[in-house]
Amino acid sequence: MDRKIEDGKTKNLKTKIWGETKLRVRYAETDKMGVVYHSNFVIWFEVGRVELLRQFGFQYSEMEAEDNCHIPVVDLRVRYKVPALYDDEIVVRTEIKNVRSSLLHFSYEIFRDGNRMLLATGETMHIIVNKELERTALPEKYMRAFNGTKRNS
Repeated sequence: MDRKIEDGKTKNLKTKIWGETKLRVRYAETDKMGVVYHSNFVIWFEVGRVELLRQFGFQYSEMEAEDNCHIPVVDLRVRYKVPALYDDEIVVRTEIKNVRSSLLHFSYEIFRDGNRMLLATGETMHIIVNKELERTALPEKYMRAFNGTKRNS
């Protein structure tokens, strides 16, 4: 089942599983000209990803502690379109693109909240490992949730 996850609620959609997280660009994230330093986009990807998991009813810290499930990034891509500026309200849209037993694939769009100007796009690939960094399978409860057979809202 495909779903949109937003503000902690699950809604049916036709094609995708995604969520949106709003942020405001802080002064510390910018250079002298008020332009966001490029690495902050990667941090915002993480914020979007963690919030999407939370909207599914999971906390990443609990995934690690209770299920010995870690999801390190093994591939990262960012395409910058337009600079983000100090005090911009931005939206990080995070989508689960693919779920396999030992792989998660997320995509991201970051845009200004008011005018929906696309600032950047990106993707991350994650493998599933245990605390010894040995590749393992994604626990069944996460597979069920991501594949739409269990709802958390």
